[in-house]
Formats: sequence, C-alpha cells, structure tokens
Amino acid sequence: MSESETREKSLFEAPPMGAQERMVEAILFASADPVTVAELAGRMPHGADPAEALVHLRKRYEGRGVNVVKVGDAWAIRTAPDLGFLMQKETFETRKLSRAAIETLAIIAYHQPATRAEIEEIRGVAVSRGTIDQLLELEWIRFGRRRMTPGRPVTYVVTQGFLDHFGLESARDLPGLKELRAAGLLDNRPLPGAQLAGDDEGEDLAGQTEMFED
Repeated sequence: MSESETREKSLFEAPPMGAQERMVEAILFASADPVTVAELAGRMPHGADPAEALVHLRKRYEGRGVNVVKVGDAWAIRTAPDLGFLMQKETFETRKLSRAAIETLAIIAYHQPATRAEIEEIRGVAVSRGTIDQLLELEWIRFGRRRMTPGRPVTYVVTQGFLDHFGLESARDLPGLKELRAAGLLDNRPLPGAQLAGDDEGEDLAGQTEMFED
C-alpha cells in the first residue's frame, strides 16, 4: 500500500474508543443543553460511534459527583441525584412558581398532552394566560399537537428542559403518590376534581404539585 493510500485510509478510520469517550465527554461538559447522539455524531470524526462511547462514559462516571444521564432522547453531564441538595438554593430562587403555575405544570406533566380546557376542568378554576406564558417562557412546557376535536384546541406537554431540571429520563419516571408520601412531599390540600388514574387510595393531584416547589 502506498503512502498516500495509507494516509487516506487513516483519515477514515475511527479513533480509538478511549479517544471517542474523551470527545463525547468534552462535548457534554461544554454544552449547557443535553446533546443527542445524532448531534454528537455530527461533531465527531467519521466512523466514530458516540452511542457506544456514551455507554463506556456513563459507566465510568457511576458513583462520581456528576453523572452522564439520559434526558429524553439526549444526553448530559449532571450533578449526582444524591448531591442535588447542594443546588437547592439556586433552584428555589430561580424557579419559584405561583401555586397556580405549580398546579398547572403538575397537571400537564401527569396528564399530557393536555388542553387548557382539560387543565381548567381538573383545577376547577380558569387558567390565566399569564400562567401558561410563564411556563412556556421557562421552557418547561411546549405546544403539542392540536386535538382532532371541534375547534382543534392546542395541547401542552412538558419539555426536555423540564425533564433535565428534575433529573428525569422521561415523563414515565415521574414519582407516584406512594413515592411522594415516602419522600415527605405530599400534603392534604384539595385540588377540585383531580384524581390520578390507578390511584388505589383515591388521593388527589394536589400533593403531587409539591415536587415542583423546590
């Protein structure tokens, strides 16, 4: 094989997996937002396998102060869950929501996709435009698909930013009522008309909103 052929071949060879791990680590560390595998692949050399590199990197960070976590369909480096209390003050100060916003966010999270009318039916009161706008501005909810019903009302769903903030891989990882009680996050304040499907104890949604207050 000639020198030029050898050089050309080397340009298309994937870097060693150790080098790929370092590349993925650098990208995730420098990015404020979670990064998808496709985005990683677009930044890395030809032939690299960011998905495999993520598996190795995630294992290497197990038990450390920060972890490699999946957020929706993307990946990020985030503080280990058991050290989240160290960030609690900053979280509380920058993300404090009104009672109405907390309830609205909780309803969307547990019942998404949800229309404004459905949110109002569960809360028992009207939802102000300001409440929805606040959650949209925080980028914790976004517009979903319109319902194929008269008027084609818009729906709302939680965002990847919401999942990232609360350390969730997907909305399916939202805690149940028993988990919230065990964590001391439930109270008995009533929320008119709100009950979760599959709630064996007949509790309402009000307690679930407490998870968003920290």
